[in-house]
Amino acid sequence: MPLLYALNILGLQMSFWKRLFRRRSRTGLQPQRLDYLNEALALERQGDYDAALTSYRLALRDHPADPRVLQNMAIAFTKTQRHDEAIRYYRRALEIDDTLAGAHYGLAFLLLSRGENDHAARHLQTFLARPPRGPDAEKWIEHARKALAELDAKEEN
Repeated sequence: MPLLYALNILGLQMSFWKRLFRRRSRTGLQPQRLDYLNEALALERQGDYDAALTSYRLALRDHPADPRVLQNMAIAFTKTQRHDEAIRYYRRALEIDDTLAGAHYGLAFLLLSRGENDHAARHLQTFLARPPRGPDAEKWIEHARKALAELDAKEEN
């Protein structure tokens, strides 16, 4: 038993010395890129929208044309009451991918709050033409239908 113990210790010591004196190739070490998008989503779940926006900005630096990042930034800007920035990011996301139902939905309600009813109605119609699917989708669809019906009723009066 003592011999086995000594060999194990010797093996650990050899491992230590190998790691200590091993040459590292300059190309062998690769910096790890953080997943800023998932980090931002986690920060949002914690309610820290300003920190989430910082992570979204870093994600956008790595992927400047990623509509998911742009759309999520718009949501975070909305939650921090920075509506002008939110509108800008929703529009940028839609320039890249005009099928983003969430961007049409979010932008429509921001435009409604600014009194831009015609533009809001167009985004609501686009949202409803290709609504999202999923367990929560029906409540968003119903909300959009109701808002569009209210706009139509205002227009008739």
